[in-house]
Amino acid sequence: MKTFRSLTKQFEEWRRKDRESHSFSASEKAPVPITARAGAILEEQTVSNQPSASKHKRKAQPLVIVVAIASLTSIFGYRFYNQPQLGVGTVAPETIQAPKDGRFEDAKTTEQRRKEIKTGVTPILKRDLQASSQVEQNLVAILDRIEQLRQDVGAFPFVEVSVLSLNSQKALRSMPEPNWQAILAAAKSSASFEGSDPVMKAAIASLKTYRQKVPQPEFETSIAKISIARQRYAKATSVAVKHAHIELDSGAIAAFLDLSDRTWQNTKLELSQVSRRILTQGIPRGLPPNVLEETVKMHSSLSLTQQIQPAANQLLLMVLQPNLTVDREETQLRAEQAALAVEPVIVEVRKGDTIVEEGDVIAQEDFVVLDGFGLSRRGVSWMGLGISAILVAGATGIFCLVVKRVRRPIRRRDAFLLCLLTLSAPVMAALHPRYMSLPAIGLLVSSFYSPTLAATQVVLTGGLTTFAVGAVGWEHLLAGTASGLLAAYFAGRLRSRDELSLLGVGVGLTQGGTYFVVNLILTSSAGTLWSALLPGAIVYGLLGLAWSVVALGISPYLERLFDLVTPIRLVELSNPNCSLLKRLATEAPGTFQHTLFVASLAEAAARELHCNVELVRAGTLYHDIGKMHDPMGFIENQMGGPNKHDTINNPWVSADIIKKHVTEGLVMARKYGLPKAIRDFIPEHQGTLLISYFYFQAKQRAEREGKPPISELDFRYDGPIPQSRETGIVMLADACEAALRSLKEATPEIALTTIHKIFKARWRDSQLVDSGIRYEELPIIAEIFVRVWQQVNHQRIAYPKAVLDSHNPGKLH
Repeated sequence: MKTFRSLTKQFEEWRRKDRESHSFSASEKAPVPITARAGAILEEQTVSNQPSASKHKRKAQPLVIVVAIASLTSIFGYRFYNQPQLGVGTVAPETIQAPKDGRFEDAKTTEQRRKEIKTGVTPILKRDLQASSQVEQNLVAILDRIEQLRQDVGAFPFVEVSVLSLNSQKALRSMPEPNWQAILAAAKSSASFEGSDPVMKAAIASLKTYRQKVPQPEFETSIAKISIARQRYAKATSVAVKHAHIELDSGAIAAFLDLSDRTWQNTKLELSQVSRRILTQGIPRGLPPNVLEETVKMHSSLSLTQQIQPAANQLLLMVLQPNLTVDREETQLRAEQAALAVEPVIVEVRKGDTIVEEGDVIAQEDFVVLDGFGLSRRGVSWMGLGISAILVAGATGIFCLVVKRVRRPIRRRDAFLLCLLTLSAPVMAALHPRYMSLPAIGLLVSSFYSPTLAATQVVLTGGLTTFAVGAVGWEHLLAGTASGLLAAYFAGRLRSRDELSLLGVGVGLTQGGTYFVVNLILTSSAGTLWSALLPGAIVYGLLGLAWSVVALGISPYLERLFDLVTPIRLVELSNPNCSLLKRLATEAPGTFQHTLFVASLAEAAARELHCNVELVRAGTLYHDIGKMHDPMGFIENQMGGPNKHDTINNPWVSADIIKKHVTEGLVMARKYGLPKAIRDFIPEHQGTLLISYFYFQAKQRAEREGKPPISELDFRYDGPIPQSRETGIVMLADACEAALRSLKEATPEIALTTIHKIFKARWRDSQLVDSGIRYEELPIIAEIFVRVWQQVNHQRIAYPKAVLDSHNPGKLH
């Protein structure tokens, strides 16, 4: 090993001497020229710098797409591998007879009948004692209010029946004031009453007779009692109606007020008994109002007088409420028992019987016999596979269009992972439709790539799975899709494991709730609501939560295996307590401070341009970790001490030291397991830039010594140039950091001019041609950099010398 290292060092020394002593033809090793197109862009400032084909932006290879379509078709079309040519609904090409006696179970029809029995079972009801008690309390409360109203009105009859009959007293108490005054006048007059109202005539006749029998003072006393009774009645009834103390109409209230005390007490007792009898019989939810009304009328007619029945019925209908609820456990048990009691549907044939005649449409019963005898001609359905391939190709095309629209590059390994996640749905649905993995797909794809891609994949996978399985009901499809879309929308926006855990709960609730609502819409039986739907919704909710747990559990392994980054992992990598960042802060503190300022610049620009802010922050923190291989070779770590490169006095060696921070950074990043998305920032933030200081130093030395021209390639970074907007922003921020730090007393205008010069140099050097950053975005980035610089380079008020001296009276020794 030592010999190998010495040989390596010797080879590097030979290479250095060769660069110093040998000339290179400018035509042989000229740097990449600046194209005329780039020059035109800089002059006109109108053409955008669109990303070209690169390792991150290249279009998906046709071979990858073909392999993806073939693999997906092989799974989604699996049911066509053994498809009967003589299936249900097809036309028999010939007459087919039974080759022997046979007895076959029609499993499909049997299962269908059991499902119908299970979902259509009559719900078992039980009394809700709390509801019954509440009804009784409400009845007592309204009877108490009527009792109070009767007390406010006063006793009835309010005069002796010998003076006025009960009917006359009822009429006098409630009649309008003008009618009462007319009766008084007629009663005190000897003339006959000419009106036609029989009630008034009877009252006048009774009062006249009474007036003749008793002295005048006694008559006036009775008239006063009637007037007082009228006043109390009018006041009490108006208050009751105005303040809604009693929710009955005026006719019902009058009926209860017109009862004698004895009749009223009996009526209260009978009302309580009628209510108790009806509650004992039970009132189910959803009972039609006319049925309840007929029931109340029937019970009240058995014990109440005909005179009070209308008012009593109104009162009872007002207080009675459903007191029967569905006994879910008992109903479910009955449903299961009823389903199990369904006998299997058996189809029997005898040898020689005609199963189906030529030209007949094959029914389910015919197919059972044909398939049982092996006469359904099972084999590969090429038409079915062709349809599957068309559907898969269409879905793949849609997905590729969405990928292009969201500008999210997909590598071959990403395509492989997306195919695996997609294939998990039909595989799990083959066990049972409720096991579709759409929630996990939405959560993982959203975290790894983008919410838009995740939502697209959830919808497309749900549709293809429905086609593949062939028996997925709407409740299964919509429940899985709804929960998957919820996971897709939020997972890529969350930044902590705790938030994802809460999202898992939301996914479970969404899946269970959607299953419940869809079944509620599709099921006509109200009893199924509690007996079958709710337990199934709970199971669906738990499955949605379980898929979220599975997705969270395998996410870290998929990140490592497929070299992916999620927002949560980026946040974790940005933690300054990470071992590599702690090393950087300790071994190269100047570089670490430089990194923090670059991160502030790049992060602000990324946020303004709607780039991946978390990726920019994490990538910037690690972009210069390679400087730890020789911290003193970089000026920010020299702390004002001697410059190492002055001692070396060799521009080729110094350039190698500078360039090595890229190669050593990549080695270090791989050693610490940084994802490729982070590693890309290390070479791309320098691109193929010229190390101009040492290049011109070498060029001057060559001119002094009379040596051939120096090649720029020896003083350029190896690249690649930035391949994404994120790395392009970091290149610009890294270039501007030193210039902005050096501007202490400069104005924002000077800072902006300096930044524009740097940007112009990068653009002319074609460093941003593959980044996707447009020329018109450069002024925006420049303004953001100046704004951040102003925030960091803010002014402070200098303390007066006298204040400082007063706080430091002594001298430090």
